[in-house]
Amino acid sequence: MASSESDKVQERLIEDFTPRLREYIRVEPVLRYIDFIDNEQKELIMQKARTEGNLRAADLLISAVVKEPHPPGWFTVFVAALNQAGCKHAADYMQLNLPSPEVEAENDSRVRLVQLLSPSLVDMKTDQVCAHCVSEGLLTADDDENIRAEIATNGLRSGASELLRRIVRGQPSWYSTFLKILRETEHKHLYELTGDLYASGELPNSSEPSQLGGTDSPTLTLFKYFKYVGTLKKFVLILSLSEPLLCIADGSDLVAEAKSPEKADIVLRDYQMDVARPALEGKNIIICLPTGSGKTRVAVYITKKHLDGRRAEGKPGKVVVLVNKIPLVEQHYSSEFLPFLKHTYKVERVSGDSQLKISFAEIVAKNDIIICTAQILENYLERSNTGEDEGINLSDLTLIVIDECHHTQKGEVYNHIMMRYLKQKYKNIKLKKEQKKTVPLPQILGLTASPGVGKATKMKQAEEHILHICANLDASKIMTKSLGEFKKEPRKTIVNVEDRKEDPFGDVIKKIMLAIHAHAGLSPTCDLGSQNYEQWVGQNERKAAKDEDQKVRVCTVHLLLYNEGLNLSNTIRMSDALSFLKKEQEEEIKKKATPDGEHKIQITDTERFLFNLFKENKAELERLAKIPEFENDSLSKLRTTILHEFSSRDKARGIIFTRTRRSAIALSQWIQENPKFEDIEVKPAYVIGGGDQSNVKPMTAAEQKDVLKKFHSGDVNLLVATTVAEEGLDIPACNFVIRYGLSTNEIAMIQAQGRGRAEDSSYTVVDVKNSGVAEKECVNEYRENMMNKAIAKIKVLNQAEYDKRITDLQLQAIVEKKVRTERQKQKVIKKANPSDVKFSCRHCSKHVCTGDDIQIIESMHRVNVTSQFCELFIQRENPTFQERLLDYETNSFIACKQCGQTWGSMMVYRGIDCPCLDVKNFVVRIGEEKISKCNKWSELPVRFSTFDYTEHASQMAQSSDEEEME
Repeated sequence: MASSESDKVQERLIEDFTPRLREYIRVEPVLRYIDFIDNEQKELIMQKARTEGNLRAADLLISAVVKEPHPPGWFTVFVAALNQAGCKHAADYMQLNLPSPEVEAENDSRVRLVQLLSPSLVDMKTDQVCAHCVSEGLLTADDDENIRAEIATNGLRSGASELLRRIVRGQPSWYSTFLKILRETEHKHLYELTGDLYASGELPNSSEPSQLGGTDSPTLTLFKYFKYVGTLKKFVLILSLSEPLLCIADGSDLVAEAKSPEKADIVLRDYQMDVARPALEGKNIIICLPTGSGKTRVAVYITKKHLDGRRAEGKPGKVVVLVNKIPLVEQHYSSEFLPFLKHTYKVERVSGDSQLKISFAEIVAKNDIIICTAQILENYLERSNTGEDEGINLSDLTLIVIDECHHTQKGEVYNHIMMRYLKQKYKNIKLKKEQKKTVPLPQILGLTASPGVGKATKMKQAEEHILHICANLDASKIMTKSLGEFKKEPRKTIVNVEDRKEDPFGDVIKKIMLAIHAHAGLSPTCDLGSQNYEQWVGQNERKAAKDEDQKVRVCTVHLLLYNEGLNLSNTIRMSDALSFLKKEQEEEIKKKATPDGEHKIQITDTERFLFNLFKENKAELERLAKIPEFENDSLSKLRTTILHEFSSRDKARGIIFTRTRRSAIALSQWIQENPKFEDIEVKPAYVIGGGDQSNVKPMTAAEQKDVLKKFHSGDVNLLVATTVAEEGLDIPACNFVIRYGLSTNEIAMIQAQGRGRAEDSSYTVVDVKNSGVAEKECVNEYRENMMNKAIAKIKVLNQAEYDKRITDLQLQAIVEKKVRTERQKQKVIKKANPSDVKFSCRHCSKHVCTGDDIQIIESMHRVNVTSQFCELFIQRENPTFQERLLDYETNSFIACKQCGQTWGSMMVYRGIDCPCLDVKNFVVRIGEEKISKCNKWSELPVRFSTFDYTEHASQMAQSSDEEEME
């Protein structure tokens, strides 16, 4: 056979057995014995082994071996290198000394078994087991050296993991030898866990099922059962250290549920390793990769290497992972950080939903990695700053990971934290010059899919915006990378809609609105149903509240409801818009009745006019809502798009993004009720936000999690979501995304597109009347392009110029912060006397109380517990507004006894009823000045007294005693 033909045969042999070779090759020792690979290539392979693991390095080694042209005797050298490096099983395959299929399958099962049991096996006495494995020939001297280095660096458990990874690469006899070593080193529980069935070759008699019981341990019995049914490949096994024992479900399947199964070593793709590299060197960076490209996995890898490095140097390490939404805390904890790091480091999570029994400071002290909402860390940093007990300093941390870091801008909590960092950074520079001890600061790692361009309209402004974010995060670089073969670019379509030829339903709503204009003496200057009209009505509402013009104010409230109804009729079904109007009218009427019926609430002539106006037109609206020909074209286009996506794919999975919670719920219901969707197995569910800023009942984190779990499993294949699903939430790859009448900014567009990351995915924008989404989408594409060019320009700046611009921006931010703080101090000095502050009902202008009557609970809740105030309101149950925390719960509204206007909620604080006021429901007068637009208590320049629980509880007890004596 000619040399070239022989080479081809040997190349084919390596190619056929590559899956086996990559499992059994130990890259580092094999490389030493191969002389036809040049040193530069060897260094690349070794670097791959150090950064990405043995499997990736083995792929590179095999590619180098088969690369042409071949030197004489290359194959013989390769096989000899395998033997000399202790990879005899790999050498057997190359010499065609193949095990029988039965032996090969048996060995695969044994390897899988050890991998699955590794969470328990790592508790072995690693030193003793390693010594025995070397003497028995399971491990080479090189293996022994590497394992002991791992023990010295990361401890016995990590060394045990390395040992297990290496012994399974041996010849098939390794398993029985390993069992013998476990027995000899007195690891009875581990020996029993793996069992001696494979070593003995014994099988239970199929005619004697009772052999599955007996006196064996539960685990040993379990593995006898596995052997009885055939092979380990017939079951799914998930083990965790905390739950090592399993149970048989129905005699044929075994499923072990674990809270967070341990995952294999973290292996990064090339593009992920490239963006991580500066952070692995200890630098502050921003990683900018598309949604679904594995940013969080990169952060887990960097976290591990950071802590590993600190441990190797004998220094403590402490990592805090910051997120901006509560659901992301649990998601990052259970899906990413815990599975990969729990057996090496202590991982914990904390959020506003956590019912903590110990302080956050104590949690930080006791754990290595803490995942939390940013506000919690900021609160405890502030505690330390003000000298309170149990605060936290930045110097206590060694790495901060900031998720969705594009939010590190003015006013955002991320920026408050980073401003503390920057101030200390420049203090350290001064201390260093004075040769004084500096305060250590943590490394910073920012993650984002898109930094955006802010309000930029020109390239220079876009650069400035991105540099501001880099400066705020003290990033030495912004790291981006092409995803290459992993990039999934969805097909994009913009669907335009036609105006209705007839809109009698909308015409009736407009007729009602015009009648209200005439009654209130209002003359709008913009189109009904538009955003400008909504703003115009809002301005009139605030003016009327300030002027105590109850007639105009109540009219504006109803106009806003009809404007919303008009918009809904352009987005969802007319029947949904009508249901909304009916419900809102019922709620307004309910405000005029007390729960017990004892007290009569005043109804003004204007309110009677408004109630009758809807009543007179209700029947006509109901008739028109039943005529399909009058439905909006957007809904028709959406139906066509959904039908196309589900009928043209084997397994469709998608998301519809819509603007409001109400439209998300209504669209989900519309899809469920449509038989055409049922015929093609569309299974919808909605996901909305958890805040209480809307009249629609929010979704709890548990409810969101339940829907997303069903979406993962396939029980739901179409999500209808508000923007809550755009950013961060763990949503599996979709093959289509539809933005329905929703367009915000380029960041949201990029994140929504990133949800469609399956093969052959599509991204469709469906226009809705008055939404302008088609135009906005084009603008966002332009802004995305401008952002990418701006990032590219920033990346090519030489480091000195980049550093100078970052320094200038940081110093500017510090000065601006100082100026704002000084102004704030001046405001504090000028704070009004509480007795000069007067509150009146926003609806009927009735005087309610003064600032002297209001007290603060936990620096948050403004309450009025005076007996005089309690005479002014009624309570009304609101099941959608129930909140229960450790010290307080809320479950009802309080409303004006005279007009029914909602004032706030009844909060039960440690057993005491505390009426809690919402400032937006009042007109506030400070001296002679009236404030009609005040949405937050923090906007009022008033310092209220702190609620004294002890004093109030004592007064209640004394009052109770006096009543009993009477």
